[in-house]
Order: sequence, then structure tokens, then C-alpha cells
Amino acid sequence: MKISINWLKWCGLKNPAPEGIDALVERIGAQLGAIEEVVNLGDKYKGVIVARVVSCENHPDADRLHVCKLDDGGATKSVERDENGYVQVVCGAPNVREGLLVAWLPPGAAIPESIDAGDPFVLEARALRGVVSNGMLASPRELAIGESHEGILEIDSDEAKPGIALADVYELNDTIIDVENKMFTHRPDCFGQLGVAREIAGIYGQSFYSPDWYLHVLTDELDQDGPTLPLTMRNELPEEVPRFMAAALNGVQIKPSPVWLQSYLARVGVRPINNVVDITNYIMLLTGQPLHAYDYDKVLAQDAGAQTASLVVRYPRKGEKVTLLNGKEITPRSQAIMIATENKLIGVGGVMGGADTEVDENTKNIILECATFDMYSIRRTSMTHGLFTDAVTRNNKGQSPLQNDRVLAKTVQMLRQLANAHIAAPIVDSNHLDAVTRERDAIHTAVKVSRQFINSRLGFDLTAQAMSTLLINVEFIVQLDGDDLIVTAPFWRTDIEIPEDIVEEVGRLYGFDHLPKVLPKRDLTPAAKNQMFELKKRIRDILSSAGASEVLSYSFVHSNLLQKAGQDPTQAFQLANASSPDLQYYRLSLIPSLLDKVHQNIKAGYDRFALFEMGMSHNNTVSEDTLPVESTRLSFVYAAKNDGSDAAYYAAHYYLQYVLPRIHDCYDIVSWHSLSEYAQNALAGKNAELLDYAALAAPYEMARAGFVLDESDPQGLPVAIVGEFRRAVVKAFKLPEKCAGFEVLLNHITPPMRPLYQAKSRFPKVEQDICLRINADRTYGEVFNFMQAKFADIEPENTTWTLSPIDIYQRQDDLKHKQITLRLSIASFDKTLTDAEVTHMLDQAAQAAAQGLGAQRI
Repeated sequence: MKISINWLKWCGLKNPAPEGIDALVERIGAQLGAIEEVVNLGDKYKGVIVARVVSCENHPDADRLHVCKLDDGGATKSVERDENGYVQVVCGAPNVREGLLVAWLPPGAAIPESIDAGDPFVLEARALRGVVSNGMLASPRELAIGESHEGILEIDSDEAKPGIALADVYELNDTIIDVENKMFTHRPDCFGQLGVAREIAGIYGQSFYSPDWYLHVLTDELDQDGPTLPLTMRNELPEEVPRFMAAALNGVQIKPSPVWLQSYLARVGVRPINNVVDITNYIMLLTGQPLHAYDYDKVLAQDAGAQTASLVVRYPRKGEKVTLLNGKEITPRSQAIMIATENKLIGVGGVMGGADTEVDENTKNIILECATFDMYSIRRTSMTHGLFTDAVTRNNKGQSPLQNDRVLAKTVQMLRQLANAHIAAPIVDSNHLDAVTRERDAIHTAVKVSRQFINSRLGFDLTAQAMSTLLINVEFIVQLDGDDLIVTAPFWRTDIEIPEDIVEEVGRLYGFDHLPKVLPKRDLTPAAKNQMFELKKRIRDILSSAGASEVLSYSFVHSNLLQKAGQDPTQAFQLANASSPDLQYYRLSLIPSLLDKVHQNIKAGYDRFALFEMGMSHNNTVSEDTLPVESTRLSFVYAAKNDGSDAAYYAAHYYLQYVLPRIHDCYDIVSWHSLSEYAQNALAGKNAELLDYAALAAPYEMARAGFVLDESDPQGLPVAIVGEFRRAVVKAFKLPEKCAGFEVLLNHITPPMRPLYQAKSRFPKVEQDICLRINADRTYGEVFNFMQAKFADIEPENTTWTLSPIDIYQRQDDLKHKQITLRLSIASFDKTLTDAEVTHMLDQAAQAAAQGLGAQRI
């Protein structure tokens, strides 16, 4: 955003730089936005003088050249003059003539256009076809004021006289300050010179008053005063285009803009085109509100045979295309906001107009548009089609729809003055703002905030009156109720909604450099640790010490990966703007990402390994705050290629049984349920929450997997799943025969966690086995869980013990029973346990197993 200091004066800021330009730049950088560049425009026009052509004769040796005598009022020294004091210049411009006021670059002056190009061209007196020319007469392009190079600049100011510097005539002794656009992202009003002038007044503690035409609609300017040009408008997108205003004007005279207008556009980087386009650009740069002018007759021609010009705001139809002002033809994205006639697209709303309705030198009638567009839609359309315009820069910041009528009226006023235009139809105003917003003339309701609230957050000690003055300076409406401020933002402020917004405004206007320079009090209380972070660190240490390797993979996956794992991609969130086809979906669980790495490691020669990962998974449901529901998971895969080990399930089960008790005390006793059993209960309505675990269970073989339940949880929801994978999954991922894994829902793991380190007993441990003969329909998990719980009840105080499986055996002559052997390893921290004490524990456990499981000790 380029700021012109002289333009700020036009906006009513009498002294933009009371402490000098350097101090102003520092203030803007500290209280408004980061500065990218500061340009002294006046340096470019040093030596450029206003002169009058007193005579103009044809060159004796050139048909297209003229020999001119100039009256510069004697302002230029060290230049050759004739007996009348006039200076001779040779000029080839077709519009040079006697009596014309021109911009003369005398010898020693540099052409402004060449200064912009970085290679200043300094003029000198030299002969052209045998006639000496002292410098040159400059065109608008050579003066870096306009694009025209067909003739010299014709000075049109009543203030201009021979000998006056051109910079003084058109206020070119200016400073241009370029502020980084991103600094104004939440301030659409600051994309206009008027808004910046207001803010600079505020940071200098000056009262600012917007022009009357901006505060109050110039209703007279919107009254019809010319022959009728029928105009209709239909808004099919009221949610995305809350306000759309249009005016039909006739009698328009297309011509170059006054030099002052061209100069103000050029100095902030906008190319002058013609008076109509220049006026719309000027108002946009002044207020921040983009406008667009259509050729009325060309709009009418788009609907062959129509008697009324029609504008329609809608989405594009399938296959529709539009050629834009930059010559680019596009097929708009399906939800782009388009401006159309009844039959044809004529522009991309808020982005760029179409070439078919462009205002040109033959235009007589125009339609002037002033509308508010959804900033997110504008941003998406701009990025999709690579269209980056001044209108996009402003519309994608969210302009206030309450300023449209004011801006339209001012534009019409200038078109009347500079283009002889007349209003030729009633103003169209498709206004979808609610009645309350219109009545209060403000986007948001008043905000009530206390003096104490503001001071406590800023460290200031301002009075309520002082705060009120700061806000009133930038045209807020403030009512004081004791120490409370009731603040109503002006209609152009779209960012003031909550008390914290007022805090920011007061701090910025007063200056954050006024913050008290005292060291903050330091609380020696240790910061609370992030429990999930600590949990992950604990798990990482446990599994890596057990030989597993950690993997980090993307949270986004291809749909094929989900399908190979048996998961439904429609249950996952899909990214609208994925950076790669392989990263289209949020993953539903972590297991597919790990399975995808198994075959690669097998091919690399690793025959037996364990991988784990901790990360987020998502399903396509949202929380109360409309954010995707996410779950923190620990995923683990064990893979072995023909190593002669037992079933892979038991390896994965062993790792899970190893890690869970080391996380938390309550997982010393866990309940293992077969997946099929749990699924049957859920489908029978006993546990409908299983439906949330469908994606979790999808990769596993139903008969060779199980859920781990936390029996202390009254809902009895799973905390983990462990098992071998379905044959289809094994085939899809090219897994080895021995491959199993588990996934733990870490959100269900609650602190406090068991200390990771426990000192070993100084006394020897005692190991004894117990073998139980039970009915064949009893599962190993059921027996193990029962014995684990029983030993926890009967263990002596101050001991450490583990229970581990030895074997499961079934005799050929007794198929109704099977034998399960478990080993108890126990040590005391106080003494050496005797075999008799341990045998007594086993006897108690065997007796309980006989009663609870119908087991017989062998």
C-alpha cells in the first residue's frame, strides 16, 4: 500500500509529518505497519519548469520537427537566450503550438522516466538537423505521469505560470511511503488514503474528521437527471454478495483525465487510462472500495434483442468462459462470483471485468458498479486463476458494505464534473444487510469495556477520558459510564467485536513504546508439564529400549492407503487443496501408515523388526467448536520373515503387555476381549460406542484380534486393539506371514503415570510355575486376566512380581480341555522369600481358579 503524503493532506490531514518525514516513518512502522520503501518524489522533478510556447515554426530541414521559442520567466540560468530572452527548443510533438503551457526539461535536467528505470538520462543543448535545442518538451510518459507518448504534456492548471516548477503546480514535491500489505490484513479501511490519514492523525493524537460526503450520502448525486437507460439487476448470491449497487449514466465523454488526477494515480503505481477508469481507480485508492465501470451498450448487446441492460450476480454455468481485461480467457471455478447478463458472463465479481464490456474511447453510456463481495470467495478465485489486481487486494480484506452508497455518490459527482455524465436510471441497491445493522450504521454492536480491563492488559494507567479521546480522534463513538467505555466503531471498521479489540486499539494509538519499562515478576513455581508430551516421551523411552524403532509419517494419506487397510475414505476428511495426490485425506488411524513401511524394510534385508508411531488421527465428525475431532494414537507393528518364532499375535501382545503397565498403574490389570465378542455385544446394542471404532478395527482379523478394556472405566470403552491382520490387508501391503500390531488410544490414558524407574530388589527372586487344566472353550486371555487379578490381591506387601505365559497345550486324548502354564516371578524389597511362601500364593490362586474358572491344578 503506497501512501502519498500530499494526498493525505487532501484527505483533511493538515500536517501529516509534524516531526518530519523520518519521524513519521518511524511512527508508522511502530504503530501502523511495517515500511518497505520511502521515495522522495520531488527529486525526480528537479529542474522541470513550466514554460509557454511563444512561437512555433516548422524546422527548415525536417517535416515533423518544430522550432519553438519558450518563455520560462527567466527562471533557468546558464542557458542561451535570444534578444527577447526566450529559449529555443526543437520539438517533434504533433500537439505543440503557440500559446501552450508545457513542461520544459532544460539542459542539466534528467528525464523522470529514466530515473524510474534506474538509468537517469541527463539532457544537454545539442543540434537537431542543424538547429540547437536547449533540452526538450516532455510527454506524460517521459514525466512518469501518464502513459501517453503521442504528444507533449499540456498543462491544464490555472495555477501554472512560466518559470514555476512543475512539481509545485501538481504537488509533485511529495513523499511516497510503501507500507507492507500484510500489515493491513484486518484493516480494509487502511487500503485507502483516507483511512491512512485518519490513522496517522490518531497516532499523533490529532482529531480527524472524514469528508462530509463520506459520512453522509450525497443523495442529490444519485437523482436521475438524464434520458432513461433501463437497467435491472438480480443477485442470486446474497450470502456472498451482501450488497450490490449499480448506476446507469449517459452522455459520458471519454477523454484523458486532468493532469492532477493522472499524477496522483501514477505516484502510487496506477496507470492512467481515461477519465472514467481513472475516476473509479482514484476513488478506490481514496476509500479502499473497488468500483467497476461497464460500457452500457456493450452490456445490452450481450443479450441480443433485449431492451433493458441486465446484470446478474451468479455462479458460472458448466462450460462457460469469459475473456478478461488482461486478455486472458478463463473457465471460472464452479463457485466463483460472476457478473453476467441474462445470457453471458461479463466479469469476475470483485476481481476483474470482462473485455467484451470494456469502457473505451467510443463509450457513451456506462454502468457503474459498487459492491461488497465475500473476501474468502475472492481469495479462492484469485488464487485459482492467478488473478492479482488492486481490486482483489482490497476485496479480499473484507470491505464494509455500509460505505457503498457514499462511495457511489462521490464517484457519480466526479463523473459529472470530469466526464459530463448524467444519472439515467434509478439506482440499483441489492442490500441484504439486516435492518439492525442498517439502523445503527455499524457492522458490529457496541462493545462495553472497563478502564481496568484495558489498563491491566497494557500495563498503562490511563483514565477512561484519555482512552475515550484516543478513540474519538479516529472517529469512534464513545460513551462513558463511570470507568466503563461503551464503544461503537464507525461503519468502515469491520474488526471491532470484543473488548480485546478495544485494548489493541488503545494500545496502538497511545503507543506500545509507553509500556512500563520494569522487569516482570517471576513466579518460581515450576510450570505444569504437558501430560500428553510426558506420556509420549515415556512411551518412546519404553519401546525404544525394547528394540522398537520409531517412525514419523504424514497425517495425510492417499485414499488407496485407506482402502488397502479396509477403511472407508468417505469417513475421512478430504483436503480441498492438497499439495499432492498422495496427501488427500486425513488418516483414520496410524496402522496403515506403518503397514506401508513394512515391505520396504523387508526388501532392505531386515527380517525381524518392530515399528511404532505416535500421532493424530481424525474422522469426519466435528466437535462443538466446529473443529475436526482428533485422537492421539500409539501405533505398533511387529513383522518377522520366517524366523521360527511363535505366532506374531503373541509378539505384539507381549509388547503391549510390556508397555501398558509401565505407563499407568491401572493397566497392571486389563481385560482382554476378542474382537468378535466385543463386536457382537456392540451390534446387539450393549455397546453402541463401538461404531466409533470401526476404522480402528478394520485392518484386523476378527478371530485373531482383541480389544483391551480399562475395567476402571464405567463405560468399559476400549483403550487399545491388538491382533493379526486380515488376509486382504496382508496381500495389499505385501506383508510377511508373521505380522501383527496394536493401536492405543492415548487420549484414554490419564495421569498419574507410574514412575519409569523402579529400583531392583537386593534380594533374590523366586520363580514357580502353575499349570491349570481348563475347559477348551476358555480363552487364554480370560485365564490370564483372572490370575493376574488374583495375584494382585494376594501379593505380600513391598514386593515386585510379574506373571508371564509359558505354554498352552492340548492333549490328543482330551480335546475337551487344554492346559495353560503361567510363571510367577516375585521378589521382596525386605527379605528373601522362601519357596513355601510362594507356594502358598500359588495354592491360593489355584483354589480361586478352581472356584472361578472350574480349573484343575496339575
